[in-house]
Amino acid sequence: MAAIREQDISKGMAALDAWRKAADVHRGEPPEARLAFSPDGLPRNTWAMAVRYSLYLLENKAPGPGVEVRVAPWSAVKILDGPESDPHNLTPPDVIELDPDVWLRLACGLTTWAEEKEAGRISAVGERDDLSALLPLD
Repeated sequence: MAAIREQDISKGMAALDAWRKAADVHRGEPPEARLAFSPDGLPRNTWAMAVRYSLYLLENKAPGPGVEVRVAPWSAVKILDGPESDPHNLTPPDVIELDPDVWLRLACGLTTWAEEKEAGRISAVGERDDLSALLPLD
């Protein structure tokens, strides 16, 4: 299933831009402040569309069936080449789970994979458990 419906791509782009603008004022802050950033005042549907659109960008940047990236509750995508999921178990061998605020900080370049991982905010299982080469999304 696609991360975002085609008719919602422009809404997703606008939502991600809104999230980015809210985050931009925090770029020069120390890591502790950036790691805690979560924009207040953005409606839930803006968050959802920003997540879906950014996962759509990730999926287009690194297509494949090998790693599942989950950003609950709004979407999940499979990316990167590699072994697919077992036909009896639809979960691929590599799974990465992130909260929406963590994912959007990474996607927008506010924080790094290493910072979020060290803070314990990334759950990753499998050999390909590091997306730092793919982030931030442009």
